[in-house]
Amino acid sequence: MDKSYYAFAIATRLIQFKKWMEEQRLSHNTIMTYSNAVSLFLNYIVKHGTTEMNEEWVRRFNYDYIIKNRFSISYQNQCISGVKKYLEFRGLAVTLENYERPDKGKTLPAVLSKQEVKRLLDGIKNLKHKTLLSLVYSSGLRIGEALSLRPTAIDSTRKLIFIEGAKGKKDRYVLLSSKLLEDLRKYYTVYRPKTYLFEGRSGTMYSASSARAVFKSAAKRAGITKEVRLHTLRHSFATHLLENGTDLRYIQQLLGHQSPKTTMIYTHVSTRSLQNIKNPFDDL
Repeated sequence: MDKSYYAFAIATRLIQFKKWMEEQRLSHNTIMTYSNAVSLFLNYIVKHGTTEMNEEWVRRFNYDYIIKNRFSISYQNQCISGVKKYLEFRGLAVTLENYERPDKGKTLPAVLSKQEVKRLLDGIKNLKHKTLLSLVYSSGLRIGEALSLRPTAIDSTRKLIFIEGAKGKKDRYVLLSSKLLEDLRKYYTVYRPKTYLFEGRSGTMYSASSARAVFKSAAKRAGITKEVRLHTLRHSFATHLLENGTDLRYIQQLLGHQSPKTTMIYTHVSTRSLQNIKNPFDDL
């Protein structure tokens, strides 16, 4: 088997697959996630001396690559979804409906207190980094949504931010904090972004990996020891809204959740109601 030939064939297929997904109007993050998963799958089957794609080879790939390496359930489901989308792209009649993917379970997201968020943001000295993380928290954005923003998305008059083509191919408006608006004006004066609101050195979209590294460093400086990630800011925003008495329907709209069930998780995360319950031990 000519390895160079198959490497070229895989690369060509992936380019075609990405273009097809763009035509399907999938999000940038979904396209990258699915492309990476399919690349791994295609290299796996070629390594095992075949180009046949069926349910059995998906099962083998799942076990040998994902299960043995103890990758997360979330990552496992992303990989299978990517392979399924690729099979659709190729027009291959492979049935994966019977392929049972594990439930992620009912784990609750980690949440920062308002004091922890303030401590984290106050410790950031770089204006771009601080503005980006402040935006993610104050508007409850996914990192992909924040990085895809263009300067024209900021509606300073109505105090809103327009999110175009978000998850589920839906547009929506999110809140623009008056405090953040001041920071954005300072940021714009210094950096003068052209295409994207947050740009890298070459003028392209600021990378998600860089944003996550910024958050990780900021959390460490703030002395936050709980397991958190950049997406924790979005969870914290939703939880703080709920604790402030915001109706769950509005929170669902601001977060861009398709189902109210997804938003309901924050009723389990919020501790305000629990803190108001008097512990019977205190009366002993």
